[in-house]
Amino acid sequence: MSTALAEIPIIDIDTHFTEPKDLWLRRAPAKLRDVAPRVAVNADGKQQWVVEDLTLGPPGFCVIDKQGAKTYGTFSLDNFEAMTDAATLPEARLASMDELGLEVQILYPNILGFAGSRIMQVKDPDVRNFCVTAYNDAVADLQSDGKGRLYPQALLPFWDLELAVRELERCHDELSLTGFTMTDAPEQWQLPYLHDSFWDPLWSTAQERGLPVNFHIGSGTSVSPWKGLGNNRSLAAVSTMMFMNNMRCLTNLIFSGLLDRFPSLNFVSVESGVGWLPFMLESCEYQMDENLVDRGGLELRPMEYFKRQIYASFWFEKTSIAHTVEVLGNGNIMFETDFPHPTCLYPGVRDHVEACLGDQDRQTQENILFRTAANVYGIALNN
Repeated sequence: MSTALAEIPIIDIDTHFTEPKDLWLRRAPAKLRDVAPRVAVNADGKQQWVVEDLTLGPPGFCVIDKQGAKTYGTFSLDNFEAMTDAATLPEARLASMDELGLEVQILYPNILGFAGSRIMQVKDPDVRNFCVTAYNDAVADLQSDGKGRLYPQALLPFWDLELAVRELERCHDELSLTGFTMTDAPEQWQLPYLHDSFWDPLWSTAQERGLPVNFHIGSGTSVSPWKGLGNNRSLAAVSTMMFMNNMRCLTNLIFSGLLDRFPSLNFVSVESGVGWLPFMLESCEYQMDENLVDRGGLELRPMEYFKRQIYASFWFEKTSIAHTVEVLGNGNIMFETDFPHPTCLYPGVRDHVEACLGDQDRQTQENILFRTAANVYGIALNN
């Protein structure tokens, strides 16, 4: 890697926190201790997260083992004992970041769903709400132990708007969290669409506090591969198809009028890649001209909305980055690794950065690798 590029710090805007076994049990009040999220061993001898009588899934979607090697062809290692400590423990995470050449990481949840949607299957509302508040308390501790380098995003009880607003206020005002993750499809649970004025108290609270809204792939609308593909091919197919859900989300966002009502509220498309954005925005521009008179009452054009308040991140892409930067500019693209998930960029992070950004000018490199993320998430770096 060139010396100049190697000197640029990286804010990795999408990684995941593998929740430790006791995260909820040690915070649970006595009346919820028997039903709070806990780890059990199934008939196959594999560890599984369980809440109430619902099986949530494997321990953490982590594929980096104790020796630091990446395991391919699996959704998750079978037990915590096999996983790298960097998935869960802050000191180990910081050491791993040093090895990978990463200055800061943004972290998202695992087992409750990337926006908490997995726990919509939990029957007891007290259990459901506890799952969220205990998670946020735990990641606030993680952030405190992260020495200014770990920034988890909050979960919200989106099924109850009043509670969601109060929890967002608490997460920012008391826990110092820097943003939150949100489902892109509340209509799946008979809630209003995101542009409905029903949600305005949430958007207003976020805008007032400068907190970004993160749409992580897999946080709403589900996708299904064809039957009979097998586990590994299905995982590859689903991992690709989920990007298109964020295309659906951003397109709706642009044409919804929501961005006119909240012009300084930032939205981030997380783990969705960026190569499809020029096509999507070109289509939005064309369709506006073809189908709307006077922009259909919207104040701006699609590209203008995007450049003002929509952001996205990439990790595996190489050849498409130069074209994407040429079309979109360098102000709305950020970098991620997805550590420690099955498709994460690991280990050669800095080599990949050289391959995809080595030919870009210094300002573009800095914006993509840290300046834009520092602005969106309110992170102070000495650069």
